[in-house]
Amino acid sequence: MMVPPDIEAFEERAAIAEFDGGLSRSEAEDVAAIDQGFINASRYWQWLADYVVNKSYP
Repeated sequence: MMVPPDIEAFEERAAIAEFDGGLSRSEAEDVAAIDQGFINASRYWQWLADYVVNKSYP
């Protein structure tokens, strides 16, 4: 079972990667998602959506 991701850390990491790293927002979100153990941002957002809808860990 995976613990819920840290949304604040995700947003902060993505912002740093985007502005300091010169990445696009999409690339920066991928970096932030990978830092939390996801394969990309799409999987990160899907995990959160599933968690909210199902009120449990996917």
